[in-house]
Amino acid sequence: MPYVLGVDVGTTHTAAAVCRLGDSTREAEIAVVAPSLLQLTDAGSFAVGDVDPGGWTAWGFSRRVGDAVPLVLGPETCSAEELTALMIMWIAGQVMAREGVPAQHVAVAHPVGWGPYRRGLLHQALRQVGIDNATLLPEPVAAAENHAARDRVPVGSTLAVYSMGSHAFSCSLVRRTPGRTFEVLSGVDTVDHHAGTDFDDALGTLIRGKLGKGANEVSALECGKAKTVLSHAPHVDIRGVTITRAEFAEEIRPAVEHSVQTLVRTVGDTKLDAVLLVGGAVRVPAIPDALAAALDCRILAEAAPETSVVKGAALAARLLVEGPEEEPEPPTTSVMARSDDLSLRFPVGEIVTHDQEITAPPPRPPVDITPLDLPERSSVKRVVRGLKPAGARRSTHDDDDDEDSR
Repeated sequence: MPYVLGVDVGTTHTAAAVCRLGDSTREAEIAVVAPSLLQLTDAGSFAVGDVDPGGWTAWGFSRRVGDAVPLVLGPETCSAEELTALMIMWIAGQVMAREGVPAQHVAVAHPVGWGPYRRGLLHQALRQVGIDNATLLPEPVAAAENHAARDRVPVGSTLAVYSMGSHAFSCSLVRRTPGRTFEVLSGVDTVDHHAGTDFDDALGTLIRGKLGKGANEVSALECGKAKTVLSHAPHVDIRGVTITRAEFAEEIRPAVEHSVQTLVRTVGDTKLDAVLLVGGAVRVPAIPDALAAALDCRILAEAAPETSVVKGAALAARLLVEGPEEEPEPPTTSVMARSDDLSLRFPVGEIVTHDQEITAPPPRPPVDITPLDLPERSSVKRVVRGLKPAGARRSTHDDDDDEDSR
């Protein structure tokens, strides 16, 4: 069956979702989840995932699209947009191998702060790797499309999108347009807010404080698993000590309040219909509690909030190919006003077509930098030929230990 593809290249993981054309269920299905890691091996080829520790590895490149400083991987230098395009090409290839045919259209979600310059760079890089049927759309637009597939959103309604993953936080306002899509009214995408890995560190501080001096270091994996337990249980036992949810909430309270106040300032006097929670870190009960106390509206999230953006991207791609259809009566969406009921439910775009030309980069403040003698980089075409899968590929049925994902 023909399909369209949604892709979300996060700092930690890259996910893909498919939406079947002509399917009356209007559902998006998670197809592939893989680590957002590209490694140049000793053999001169690029690989995806956890591979040979002797190679040169790049990660976090999607957040650096538009940065004039390239990433140096051994003898190669690659721009962030080239690496991001390679990751998308690999993901699309994995889905094509499973489906038997290529996607009719690809929608790629990007941070809300991207302007025409960065979008143009990524479009150019995607065309260089053979993906010329791509649309870029902001992450909050994709999240809103996912929500609209399951809950009626009247024209003129305004939604806030609170997004927190493992390494990034952003918040945005989107409005439903007469064309049955969404437009971004405002957005904040910053680097000075804490996110999921910072919460892990805070939990590790609590554990070490109870273990006392001389205790072995608590690993990030242990902290992440303990944080997951505290998302649905009142306490967790680790290394023979007990950490309560209330203790954890107090430890991260300043960071949570900082992010909530950022959203409150972004909302201003706008009347909200709902706040959509996106990203694996929003499972932390302190976040919906703080939002419910600060804003007089519904606080909504999916059972797997880290997949909201990528599923919305696939749904937006379907809308672009097939056009809007008559809206059926959607199922009722659960509302979570307090974290005692932890069944976070919601699922949560104007669709942005690709830019025809790359605009000039935004002005930058003058900085004196000592030039570096970088090795001459080869063409991205050689890199594309050398790209091959490596490490474990995971589907939607595989367990995911890192729930923060993006």
